[in-house]
Amino acid sequence: MDFSCIEDCSKCCIEREYYPTKKFGKVGVLILPDEKKKIELLAEKNGIKVTILPRIGISEKSDGPDTILAYQMMGKDPNGNTCPFLDMKSSKRSPHGGYTCKIYDSRPLACRTYPVIESTPLTLDSKCKFCEICNTPTGNVDSELESLIQIKDKMKTDAPYIWRYATGMGELQDKDLIENGWFLV
Repeated sequence: MDFSCIEDCSKCCIEREYYPTKKFGKVGVLILPDEKKKIELLAEKNGIKVTILPRIGISEKSDGPDTILAYQMMGKDPNGNTCPFLDMKSSKRSPHGGYTCKIYDSRPLACRTYPVIESTPLTLDSKCKFCEICNTPTGNVDSELESLIQIKDKMKTDAPYIWRYATGMGELQDKDLIENGWFLV
């Protein structure tokens, strides 16, 4: 069976998860440095407020990141959920019946990758509704794989220090566990 979104699903645009642990808060949509300005301009054009935080940094010294390899666009909800570009107010629906994306044709590479989370072996996000119901598709994930390969190529580094940014965002009951700022990993 080929991959396709499940009827009325927008789960991947609404639910965010803690990654790699609750300490780091909920993770946002990965935004590459060359995508950041484009996303900010699209937000401005659509009258949408976006929060873009660092995600992965690198450095030659252990005193903090010198270069940012990736950013993350946080959800608009206080807990980090719900993509700011997801149009939940419009009666217009996507072809599969879910909410529409205001920037679908210009969406970030990470969105184009979903639900593929690893290329070798092919691994799909188990929280994807299609994957929950239909299991692994037999085809139709070539463009998603290509997007993932592009992301991996841009994330390659020889830097001795890699940093992860803790977003400080998450569920209210987890507030005592969530950190904010850079951490050496």
